[in-house]
Amino acid sequence: MMKLKIKTNLLSISLSQILFFVLMPVWLKLLSYLNPMVLVVVWMCLTIFVFFAVYYVRKETIQIHVLIIKLVLSIYSFGLMVLLFFRPANQQYSQINFIPFKTIVGFLTGEGNFLIAFYNITANILLFVPYGVVTFLLNKSPSRSQLYIIPAIAILLIEIIQHLTKRGSMDIDDFILNLLGVCIGYLVHPVIQKVVKVKKYKV
Repeated sequence: MMKLKIKTNLLSISLSQILFFVLMPVWLKLLSYLNPMVLVVVWMCLTIFVFFAVYYVRKETIQIHVLIIKLVLSIYSFGLMVLLFFRPANQQYSQINFIPFKTIVGFLTGEGNFLIAFYNITANILLFVPYGVVTFLLNKSPSRSQLYIIPAIAILLIEIIQHLTKRGSMDIDDFILNLLGVCIGYLVHPVIQKVVKVKKYKV
């Protein structure tokens, strides 16, 4: 069993790092729009995803202590906050948008740079999926406030602070996409839990 785990881990590490460096030209293009921390966040997401995919395909499980999950989530959250609040100085942000789907439709109809449009839509969703997954990994029966009210308030605060600090635009579409990402995390958590077994504190 131990040899099998080592083989799976080595395969996961190899595939994730090869994929990360093969796609490096794409990641580097994001640097003109985002903080260099984007490379760390993308690396973390890609590595974790590949690890999960390899374990899932090989029908293996991995035990992770709850403290490790919290630590990784904290590091990920720090990186995400850097991305959201520390962007290159030459960025220009749109005015406040309270009209749902206005910005999304603009991106989908070809307004602006394709890479920026693609990043804004996909990243605003995917970067928040981990929070939905971790909600169930840390709590098997989260309350409605944990599922909907807390994420909504947290995302709304991010939008408001971005606007007040002039580090981004306050856009209802960002709120919708972020919350959609959290909800997708809720939907996919049963698949994640087939692979990830959380090791709780000993009482």
